[in-house]
Amino acid sequence: MKKSMIITLAVALSAFLLASCGTAKNVAFPKMYEEDPVVMLVMPPINNSSAADAKDYFYTTMSVPICESGYYVLPPAATMATLQRESAYDSELFIDGDLKKFGQLFGADVAIFTIIKSWDKSLVGSSVTIEIEYIFKSTKTNEILFQRDAKIKCDTSSNARVSGFGLVGALVNLTADAIKTATTDYVSVAVMCNNRALSDVPYGKYHPKHGADGAEGAMGVKVNISAAK
Repeated sequence: MKKSMIITLAVALSAFLLASCGTAKNVAFPKMYEEDPVVMLVMPPINNSSAADAKDYFYTTMSVPICESGYYVLPPAATMATLQRESAYDSELFIDGDLKKFGQLFGADVAIFTIIKSWDKSLVGSSVTIEIEYIFKSTKTNEILFQRDAKIKCDTSSNARVSGFGLVGALVNLTADAIKTATTDYVSVAVMCNNRALSDVPYGKYHPKHGADGAEGAMGVKVNISAAK
């Protein structure tokens, strides 16, 4: 009886762990494995939010999580200068077009587009909620290799807390959080957002787990996640 219960619990635990991992990477993003890109070009974000500065901050923070996933990302500063010189700063003009020119100009395998859909600060909740769509498109075939619509809630609460003092203490903490959220550094929020939303990108050539991560879990195409420093 005990043995059968143990087996039942083991099966249930295995099923739970499998479910918690989501869909395997090679099932969720098969074209990333098929094309096996090496060089990434980060295009200037398309900013549809009310946060005017979000475009530049997202652009400057995109390269780090992609580099850490094992890809060569073209240097943002040099790339931006070239894009501006070639009148290609507005990504919305190219997202649905032929990307082969970018492959020829930069030697890039993939052009990464981002669409910032919203950037909402919650003073009471001490957080910034961002919705952003990531689109990795092949410069060879113009096909989408990786796509995700992510709604990310970034915790911006203050680390300095007042304990005790009842309602007064709670109001002090609430005020501190509101001030910090109102003056939140765009860079830190963008870093949190990109690190979390791209944490399961299939590993590239320069990562030690390249080609061996296909069975690992992926979050899916549409996700709601939380991020913190």
